[in-house]
Amino acid sequence: MKFSPFLIFCSLFFMSCGSNEPLPTVDKVDLKRYSGKWYEIARLPQSFEKNCACVTAEYVLETDEPVQVINSCFDTLSQKSKVTEGKAFPVDGTENSELKVQFFWPFKGGYYIMSLDADYQYALVGNPSREYLWILSRTPQLDQEIIDNLKSIAVKNGYDLSSLIMTQQSCEN
Repeated sequence: MKFSPFLIFCSLFFMSCGSNEPLPTVDKVDLKRYSGKWYEIARLPQSFEKNCACVTAEYVLETDEPVQVINSCFDTLSQKSKVTEGKAFPVDGTENSELKVQFFWPFKGGYYIMSLDADYQYALVGNPSREYLWILSRTPQLDQEIIDNLKSIAVKNGYDLSSLIMTQQSCEN
């Protein structure tokens, strides 16, 4: 069985052990409403997303759980699309605001929904290590005021955003 570097590095994300400080999440997430395609607006740099543009994550809920996760990006260096599939499992007692995501068995890692628009149009997702952070939107572009608000939530919760990458979402692939 051959594993892509993108798949392996996506898995390593979830093995992070950093801070044990609590990371606040939203009260409740309706996984049916959360399902669908999300565009990455910004991220903290990660080796598994090196040279990635036009990054998307799609969540497919066929039953109550697990949620199928399909991450894709366009590698600007190789000029090829990369796709990684995994599964997300809701954490008991969190009303789906915390998930354990698995791209590479047997490793699972935290996916904490820190902020979520009432209409499920944008979200802020992180991990207690404070090394992983994504701003997601249902559209490839997001209003700067919303981005600034989500960034302030991240900073308030202990994130250093000095290396935040704004994701290019216009690709010819």
